[in-house]
Amino acid sequence: MKTVAFKMRLKSGCEAEYKKRHDEIWPELENLLQESGISDYHIFLDEESLSLFAVQKLKENSTEAKLPKHPIMKKWWDHMADLMEVNPDSSPVVIPLKEVFYMK
Repeated sequence: MKTVAFKMRLKSGCEAEYKKRHDEIWPELENLLQESGISDYHIFLDEESLSLFAVQKLKENSTEAKLPKHPIMKKWWDHMADLMEVNPDSSPVVIPLKEVFYMK
């Protein structure tokens, strides 16, 4: 299993709504993520900078690379676009993070 981390950025004043929407994540989106091989998905918020830090585990045969083309994923991005920095297709601006330490 591979662990990946990335960061995104919230717009000011959107913290509570971002959490609310994730607390109410659509079952079909959660199923899609799991079926794509994503597990142990965490998102943390740095309230000072409004940076979101995400960490997820990917199964060896994960298909997460196909997610950007899936209609459910696109619908979720549209749903979240008003809360965060996004690309022209409404996907979140994602900056991969490099692992520099791991303790087992």
